[in-house]
Amino acid sequence: MTRPLDIAYSPCPNDTFVFDALAHGRVPDAPELAVTFADIDVTNGMAERGEFDVLKVSYAVLPWVLDDYALLPCGGALGRGCGPLVLTREEGAAADLAGRTVAVPSERSTAYLLFRLWAAAEVPGGVGEIVVLPFHEIMPAVRDGKVDAGLVIHEARFTYQDYGLFCLADMGEHWELTTGLPIPLGAIIAKRSLGEPALRELAAAIRSSVLMAWDDPEASRPYVLEHAQEMDPKVADQHIGLYVNEFTADLGEDGYAAVRGLLTRAAAEGLVPPLGRDALRFV
Repeated sequence: MTRPLDIAYSPCPNDTFVFDALAHGRVPDAPELAVTFADIDVTNGMAERGEFDVLKVSYAVLPWVLDDYALLPCGGALGRGCGPLVLTREEGAAADLAGRTVAVPSERSTAYLLFRLWAAAEVPGGVGEIVVLPFHEIMPAVRDGKVDAGLVIHEARFTYQDYGLFCLADMGEHWELTTGLPIPLGAIIAKRSLGEPALRELAAAIRSSVLMAWDDPEASRPYVLEHAQEMDPKVADQHIGLYVNEFTADLGEDGYAAVRGLLTRAAAEGLVPPLGRDALRFV
């Protein structure tokens, strides 16, 4: 590789933890990176426009981009007990959302895809208006009565009670109970045009970066906290502990089964285009 790879990922603690060693040149023989920070709604759009070499995106966007990008077998966010939550101002039941306004972080996010699958089964008559808001505005909007409910991700799992909100439903819990599979959230993809040798080299470098972060968590702490947007360090640690796990090092059979299961089920509901048989193949 003769030029740095253009890569975009979020400033969230799990991403900065995963990429710290690689982004700072501490992974031997790894490709050089030119890093851009962007929320996942932005990187989903970048992927659809083919703008960067490497991106962190929602698994839900894969059906639109896998002709040009390969799903890397490491570096992403997938696990158990880490799903998006539906929050409300008062305790209630799923049926209470019928006809109500719900704020979501992105219409192409995995969270929203899971929500649509859940609502189709659990909310008779369906929810009402969907409003897309930046992630950080959703909990205040629910608290202040601007929307009836909000779909939240990331560290909101640990902080929603600070806003006086209630968890109406856990999308991850619903997914795991109905499928037995871990929940796929965020994927690392890279341009197929880089070629198989470069893709293998990149995947090996990302996996090494993950292992180095686990071996010496303190080394990544300045990078994590620099971009954590005033997040409490304890919450940042919880965030990393939840979203960086064995599936980050290697998707494995269960990981690939979860991704294919989600996208196949969504395609059957007409929510995403169907996947080709080899669409998830790395190289």
